[in-house]
Amino acid sequence: MKPPIFHDIPAPGLPNLKLPGKLIFLVPLALLLLITLFSSYFTVDTESVAVVQRFGKFQRIAEPGLHFKLPLGIDEATVIPIQRQLQLEFGFGTPNATNPDQVGAEPQLERDMVTGDLNAAEVEWILQYSISDPTQYLFHVRNPGPTLRDLTESVMCEIIGDRTIDEVLTIGRAEIEQDCLDKLKTLLERFNMGISAKQLQLNNVHPPGPVQRSFDEVNRAQQERETLINEANGEYNRIIPKAKGLAAQRISAAEGFAFQRVNEAEGDVTRFKQLLVQYEKAPAITKQRLYLETMNEVLPKVGAKIILDESAKQFLPLMNLQPASSATPPPTR
Repeated sequence: MKPPIFHDIPAPGLPNLKLPGKLIFLVPLALLLLITLFSSYFTVDTESVAVVQRFGKFQRIAEPGLHFKLPLGIDEATVIPIQRQLQLEFGFGTPNATNPDQVGAEPQLERDMVTGDLNAAEVEWILQYSISDPTQYLFHVRNPGPTLRDLTESVMCEIIGDRTIDEVLTIGRAEIEQDCLDKLKTLLERFNMGISAKQLQLNNVHPPGPVQRSFDEVNRAQQERETLINEANGEYNRIIPKAKGLAAQRISAAEGFAFQRVNEAEGDVTRFKQLLVQYEKAPAITKQRLYLETMNEVLPKVGAKIILDESAKQFLPLMNLQPASSATPPPTR
C-alpha cells in the first residue's frame, strides 16, 4: 500500500506566502546585530559604580555615566551602589525591600537569644552599612550579603551572651550597640570584604511571650524600689545636712562658751592674786574695802527695802514711809 501524498492547499481567502531564501538568513543576522548593539553599552547612575569584567577577569571600574563595552557577554558590568546607605534587618522584615539581603530567611530564629545569666530574650536590631570597595566586595568573599548577615548575627549572639538580662532589656543597650559595632568593624577589616559598618541599633528587645508578664512585674518592682531609694536619699539629703549644721553650731557655741569661762576664770585668778597681795599688806583696810564694794553691788539689786534697828519695838507705824507706788517688800534686817 502506498503512503498518502499531501499537497499544500492554500486556505480559502489567504494567499500562499513563501519567504525568499535570502530573507531567512537576514532575520537572524538582524537579531544578532540588535543584540550586539544593545549589549555594547551600559549606564551607571550617580550613586553607583560599575565593575567591568572580561571573561570574568577584572578590567576596570566605570564611574557614573554612559560607557561602552565588548558585546555578546565578552564584557560584563556589575553595578555596585557605593554611595547608598544599605541596611540589614534581624528578627523582623520590612516587606518589599529593595535590598535582597535586607531580610533573613528565618527572622524568628535570628531574634531568639540567651543572655549571660541563662535567660531568654528576643532581640531585633538593624545594621546600616555601605560598600566601601567594590572590587573587594565582588572578589574577596563569595556571597558578601549572606556572609555579612552571618557575621553580624554571630557578633550579636556573643555580645548578648556576655550580658545579663537586665543589661539587655534596660541599662546596657547603648553599650551593646557600640561593642557589637566595634567588633563587627574589626572582622570586616580582617576579611577585606569591602564593606563599612556605619551604625548598629537595637530595635525591640523584650523577653519571650510566655514570660512577658513576669518580667513586667519584676520591672515594676525594680522601678518602685528605685523610687523608694530616691525618696529616701532625698529625705536623707534634707535632714542630715540640717542636723550636721545644727550640731556644728552648738559645738561652736559650746567652744565659745568654754573659751569665755576659761578667760573669766583666769581673770578671776589674776584679780584674786592681786587682792591677796594687798590683803597681806593691810588686812583690816582691805577687808573693809571688800565689804563696802560687796554691799555696793548687792544692795541695788534688792529693790525696795526697810531697814530696822534691833531696838525698834513697833513695825506697823513705819509702813507709811513706803512709797504708795511700790509693792510692800519683806522686812530686811
